[in-house]
Formats: sequence, C-alpha cells, structure tokens
Amino acid sequence: MAEKQLPPDAPLARRTILKGATLGVGAGLASSLTAQAQTSGAGLAQPSEEPIWSGEYWAKKGDVALNLWRKRIGEPKPGEPPRPPLFLVHGSSNSARSSYDLTVPGKGEYSLMNVFARYGYDVWTMDHDGYGYSGSSGNNSDIASGVEDLKAAMPVVTRETGQEKMHFYGTSSGSIRAAAFAQVAPERVDRLVLVAFTYKGNGAPEIANRAKQIDFYRNNPRRKRDAAMIRSIFTRDGHAASYDMAVPEAIIAVELKFGEEVPTGSYLDMAANLPLVDPKKVLAPVLMIRGIHDGNSTTEDLIDFFQQLPNGDRQFVILPYTAHSPGYSNNRHLLWYATRNFLAAPAALASG
Repeated sequence: MAEKQLPPDAPLARRTILKGATLGVGAGLASSLTAQAQTSGAGLAQPSEEPIWSGEYWAKKGDVALNLWRKRIGEPKPGEPPRPPLFLVHGSSNSARSSYDLTVPGKGEYSLMNVFARYGYDVWTMDHDGYGYSGSSGNNSDIASGVEDLKAAMPVVTRETGQEKMHFYGTSSGSIRAAAFAQVAPERVDRLVLVAFTYKGNGAPEIANRAKQIDFYRNNPRRKRDAAMIRSIFTRDGHAASYDMAVPEAIIAVELKFGEEVPTGSYLDMAANLPLVDPKKVLAPVLMIRGIHDGNSTTEDLIDFFQQLPNGDRQFVILPYTAHSPGYSNNRHLLWYATRNFLAAPAALASG
C-alpha cells in the first residue's frame, strides 16, 4: 500500500499499514553492568525476517499537530504481550523519517527503525515543531520546544503500547532534546542512548562556527537547509570517506519536499546557551556514543558529562572511522551493536 500523509489538522491516531521489507570501537568504558533485563523478547535473538508494519499517528501541542511514525514486526493485536517501546529523537537539520527510516537504493539498510523493529522493539519517532510533516507554531523549535513536543507525544505512545516508560535514543541535537526530556520527566525514561551529544561544546570546531552566527539565529526563526547544506553535514568534519555519498542524496530527495529552511532554535542553543542539560539530573541508565571524528564535541567534554551521571549503569563508546553522524556512516552496524547490547543487557545483581 502506498504511504499516505495526513494534513496537520487531521484527526489524531490515523494509521496506515505498510509492509517493508566483538564491537570494533576505538575506545570504550563502562562503569557497571546494566540494571534492567529485557524480558519481553527483545533480547539478543536473531533478527526477525517477518514483514514490518508501520503506522502514522498525530499528537497535539496546543494548536500544533505533530506527526508520529511507528514501526514494528506485525500489526498490533489486542491482548498480545507488549514490546519494549523505543523512541527516536531527530536532530537539527533533518526530520524524523530521513533521520531514522531512510532508504538508500542499492546501498543496504539505513533505517534504524527497521533494524530495531526486527530486534523486537516497538519503534517510534516524531517530526518536531516546524519539521517534516508536523505543523509549525512559528517558534524557532529550540531544545525547550522539543521537550514540549516529546511531552505531547507520550500520551499517544502510551495509549497505543500500554507502556508508560520507554527507551529514548537521540542523535546530535536530538540527543540534547532526549536528555533534557529525561531530566524533567524521569518517570517516562527507561534507558537513554545519546549519540553525537554536545555538553558544553568546549573545543568543538562546529560549535565555534555556529557561535559566529549567533545574531542571525537570534533574529531569524528559520535558516537555510538546502541540498548544499545537507551535503556539508557529511564533509564538514573532514572525513567524508566515512560515509557513502549516496546517503546525502537520498536525504535531499526526502527533505527538500518540505522546503529549503528549517528552524534555528537548536543551532542557537548550541551556539549560545550550552550546557543545556545538567548530568546530575539525568537519572536513567545512559549509553553515550560518539564518532572519533566528531566536530560537535570533544571526548574530554563528553567524559566530563559522563562522569557526573548519577546512575552507575552507564557506558561510553567511541566508534572508529566515524564522524558526527554514526547512523548514516559506513560503520553504522557498530552503532546498532552497541545500542542493542545496552538496551537488552541482563540485569545487574545487587550487592550488599
């Protein structure tokens, strides 16, 4: 069945059904074994080859309609055992589906949603205010706005899955959104994966470049995000060989139908308002993953954040031959491996 989209003012909960078809890290450290086992079947069994079902939903943040996208193996059925929900939070320049459900013809799997649906998760994502299929409030969709978007999405996910608590995964500024949400709504967050996170941004060249544009970001709620800008995401760290250049072209094909502008809020926040998350207030178990060549942060900056996390169930992983966008990289399988093992880890044994 062909994908169908709803207008921003459409009724909520409209669904469509589609059928779809040892870690090599540069460095890693972990403080303890993870604290909660997955007992609902999303452990480390072989990935399912059954058809993937997808559904589209809508949440409301005030007058703004927010588009949610869901993937899992098989259509939901009443009375079935719940699958662990995994909510994916997108970053500054690309919307949800090009971030986490991208098709790159002839180049293998790039959909994180497909990968984790096959692992047994009930995978969700959402276009933030002013992105993709979602409506726009007219604001700049900063990190605080993103937290409100996530708050608005939670009742929809809970209604459809029966789960109050879920795993969260964010990349780039999406990891800041996810961590900021975990800080204010700890009761909603099971395990938290922060990919390409930025804490204070000290010594990070990309953050320094954005700081030069603070006045523009403050005075304009939207910025240019054309084909050239999307391609620059894959070259700006100086390690373009860590990607297949068919990937930005696939993103361009998806994203430019939404126009050549996106909100400025997360760029302004990262240029002028860091840090945006207090690590001492993030209570969930946390996995932090960075590419070795990430211009948005330094290892030292992220270790500073990591060491302040209060939950001893935490891990830090550095991926080799990988730049700022691990999910799009040639080594994305290492990202999947680290994330899967963290989410499905056995329970730690308490000691006296």
